[in-house]
Amino acid sequence: MLTRTLNSELYTELENYIDSIENKESALIEVLHEAQHLFGYLPMEVQLFIGEKLNVPASKIFGVVSFYSYFTTEPKGKYVINICTGTACFVRNAEAVVREFEKTLGIKTGETTGNGMYTIECLRCVGACGLAPVVMVNEDVYGKVTADQVSKIIGNYTE
Repeated sequence: MLTRTLNSELYTELENYIDSIENKESALIEVLHEAQHLFGYLPMEVQLFIGEKLNVPASKIFGVVSFYSYFTTEPKGKYVINICTGTACFVRNAEAVVREFEKTLGIKTGETTGNGMYTIECLRCVGACGLAPVVMVNEDVYGKVTADQVSKIIGNYTE
């Protein structure tokens, strides 16, 4: 059995989830989604655990995790700030919004603050072009965002 340095309750919950699946052969992506939901990311230890439970080689799991941009192998902040930089948002100055988040939080896109509170990421399109530029903080959506609104948005997420 694998050494578990992460929360054993989360492993138990993931194991119970896997055990509830009837067709395990085709459940890899479904299980990876659940694991990322539980742990917040997919460290190698979790990937190996899934491989063991589904009888899937680690190389296949790593291939799937590295192929899909949704999956992450690095922990993210409590609040993940996604800024849309797709065409509609780009032409409405999303880059200024990105720069302001980076300046205010003192990190670059793709990084997480030292206290683990915030991660900045860019998306290519969130499908809300009428609200461009769009910012999502976890599940909360902000539309028609300007650089001078960034501090207020961050202020909504201080705990």
